[in-house]
Amino acid sequence: MSRFNVAPRAVMMVVCMWKVASCMRFDLESGHSKCITEDIKMNAMTVGKYSLINPNEGYPMPDDYKLTVKVNSPQGHNYHHSDHVESGNFAFTAAESGDYSTCFYVSDLRPPRTMVIDFDWRTGFAAKDWSSVAKKGNIEAMEVELKKLLDKIASIHEEMFYLREREEEMQKLNRSTNSKMGTFSFLSLLICLSVAGLQFWHLKSFFERKKLL
Repeated sequence: MSRFNVAPRAVMMVVCMWKVASCMRFDLESGHSKCITEDIKMNAMTVGKYSLINPNEGYPMPDDYKLTVKVNSPQGHNYHHSDHVESGNFAFTAAESGDYSTCFYVSDLRPPRTMVIDFDWRTGFAAKDWSSVAKKGNIEAMEVELKKLLDKIASIHEEMFYLREREEEMQKLNRSTNSKMGTFSFLSLLICLSVAGLQFWHLKSFFERKKLL
């Protein structure tokens, strides 16, 4: 493969990965909780939408079908908290980089029940509502696509810098660990030599007292 084809393919792979959003449906038994984490970089926009699935389609939702939802930052700051709701949404701009967690909790019921939850979590480029952008600006379809591509390129550029920063942090950590391991090895060797010297001195003194030397 020619080296000139590698970069475009890598960019396309990143673009395809960037389009993926955390859309999911999962089961949660009453009395239990489930947390979902997402690695979000600083200043990235994120939006989420969640709802309980009605087990009896065509009928009202049961009164005891309620959720408690919390969204916390890596440092434990709360960005969203809803108690005993059937559905909800959240949106914020990340003030710090790291793993953000969305935790769902269902109260203990008797008899126990399993509830189905729909959850859509989007960050960065995927969090933008381009339909509203086109509507507000009265922009033609081609212009919207161009704006999408420009925003996507900017997002990839920011992601590259973010990954580079994470790599530098890991390199610093590796260098620090190697330095500590080298110091520890040197001290271990010094201690071993000191113990061996003390043993030799003790044995020599013992044999001299016994007049064996």
